[in-house]
Amino acid sequence: MVLAAVNRQAEAGGLVPGMRLADARALLPRLATAGSRPEEDERGLERLALWCHRFTPSSAVDGADGLLLDITGCTHLFGGEVAMTVEVEARLAGLGFEARAGLADTPAAAWALARFGDEGRRIAEPCQTLAVLALLPVEALRLAPEDSRLLRRLGLATVGAVESLPRAALARRFGRHSGAVLHRLDCALGCRTDPVASLLPPPACRARLAFPEPLIDLAALESALARLLDNLSASLERRGLGVRDLVLLFFRVDGGTARRRVSTARATRDGAHLGSLFAGKIETVDPGFGIDVVVLHAVRTEPLASEQYRLAADGLEGRGGSGELVRLIDRLQARLGKESVFRLEPVASHLPERAERRMDPDGKGAIRPAQPGMPQRPLRLFDRPEPVDAVAEVPDGPPALFTWRRVRRRIVRAEGPERIEPEWWAGGPEARPRDYYRVEDRDGRRYWLFRAGLYRDAGGKGSPRWYIHGLYG
Repeated sequence: MVLAAVNRQAEAGGLVPGMRLADARALLPRLATAGSRPEEDERGLERLALWCHRFTPSSAVDGADGLLLDITGCTHLFGGEVAMTVEVEARLAGLGFEARAGLADTPAAAWALARFGDEGRRIAEPCQTLAVLALLPVEALRLAPEDSRLLRRLGLATVGAVESLPRAALARRFGRHSGAVLHRLDCALGCRTDPVASLLPPPACRARLAFPEPLIDLAALESALARLLDNLSASLERRGLGVRDLVLLFFRVDGGTARRRVSTARATRDGAHLGSLFAGKIETVDPGFGIDVVVLHAVRTEPLASEQYRLAADGLEGRGGSGELVRLIDRLQARLGKESVFRLEPVASHLPERAERRMDPDGKGAIRPAQPGMPQRPLRLFDRPEPVDAVAEVPDGPPALFTWRRVRRRIVRAEGPERIEPEWWAGGPEARPRDYYRVEDRDGRRYWLFRAGLYRDAGGKGSPRWYIHGLYG
């Protein structure tokens, strides 16, 4: 057994990750240990990265033991870079985590300062990255262990020594390993892009509220949401945008995080309407010991022009019909789920089960109305026709009775046939002509049946088969 991680006290006692447990106990006989659970550690780190959204809208998990926060444009909310760094460390310590923070222009340099910088040199001023990294060991470049050992054998023990060496000379002395070394060096110095994969997509617009005292009352949370929506709507209006996806984040004082999400059928910045979509979701939030920060992210936005109002008899009105329909769709999606609300779009297919498809309700196309004189279709159409056993008085005539789902139904009225030619490229019953009949049984129930194939054309295709395809009421 080996050590997976050590705290500061164990590190001061000479213990390092990867050391055998027996050797560690020889150095510190009273060493306290706990079993390593990497999967739970990974999930906990993701929750912690989400918790860090109280500081910045862009946070990510960095390896097995780190977090990466992009604080561009956020430091003024906390009194500057130094004050923000101190607060991040203090808040993590309050949750029981030992953290070392590094701040620099690039993610690679921040990683190096957090792990190898001393107490007074963990913040690199703008354009001073090289000067701060120069004295750090080559391991700060986040190289593979064998690459770090080889650099030290060549006498290159610090980042500054590696950077000062001409690249051609480094390639000659370091061989095939020089590419990885130069890549990591360029990432640290900002000469090469090093993108951050944020845990959540960076929002197009964002509103944030921090409270001097934690909130535990539902009414207070609703009031905070109303303020956030007002701020977000104003920001969206200045940019000429409307929101399609909103994420509301609640940060508890105990480190827990709650997230609620809503979507809209069309872009909007109506704060009252958006608040109604969150109405039933805030009630499910557990405030725990209190919520001290609430953040609202506009994850997906679209251009939205200002709405033109018109004069009416009872005052100012907006564009009535379509707006009310969109609000109804949004309420249904918030209550039933986005996948449960859709519209049907016609598809050019002879087969009824393929003549339409599900589309998002915000699609631009409209459903074409039925043409006068078109055959009546059943109210309920099966996704796939179900086979039945039917008997007809004459081979190619309408059915006289049929058995469906183990129940025999005698037909008293029949209308048809309506011939639908096959799609020749499809297999199975779809490749045979269909004769549809609207039939009614003795109990007044009406069905839509069809015969796939004709007796005179049976040949090698087998006997015609009967199917039920829909119900009238």
